[in-house]
Amino acid sequence: MSNAIPRLPSKAGEPAWEAAYLLPLQGRWSEEDFLKFHTTQMAELVNGHLEILPMPTLKHQRILKMLLGVLEEAAPTGSLVLFAPLPTKLFPGTIREPDLLYISPEHLPSPDADYPCKIDLAIEIVSDGTQARKRDYEDKRVDYAKAGVAEYWIVDPKDQTVTVLVLADDCYSDHGRFVSEQIASGKLLDKFMISVEALMQA
Repeated sequence: MSNAIPRLPSKAGEPAWEAAYLLPLQGRWSEEDFLKFHTTQMAELVNGHLEILPMPTLKHQRILKMLLGVLEEAAPTGSLVLFAPLPTKLFPGTIREPDLLYISPEHLPSPDADYPCKIDLAIEIVSDGTQARKRDYEDKRVDYAKAGVAEYWIVDPKDQTVTVLVLADDCYSDHGRFVSEQIASGKLLDKFMISVEALMQA
């Protein structure tokens, strides 16, 4: 593939290079650039790189709705349960958008904050595709641990599993990989438990 710079104006059938040139180069995106970026796609900022995420499916949203209800019931008074799209600043240069997140009372953002900077629990519902699976199982595992997120749940509709990871020092340890006929639970919130079978049938 040629690395030549495309000529302007763009020809019919080519990408709209004029629009692309208005955006920062990959690896040079700042948090300010990212938060100014408007798109119909969900996106995340990862080490200065823009990542476009797959749009949620109906199944994804049904699972999210069920998890939201259970987590809200389990969350203590004064805490906060939120869902995507909501940029969450993990550390400089990296902004993720967990499908569902929990913030404990001691880590609540200030009233004038636009986005959370410290979360205690992140939940991702794995989308189809190799890239999406790698992002949720590998990349976000590293990023959430680095950001000090105490617990990370990976809900996998394809494998019909719920994986719960608990932060130990600076990395996650496997608390449990829950399958059908089991009740998924973690360590952070005693009341946050859910039937894997019921969740996958949402």
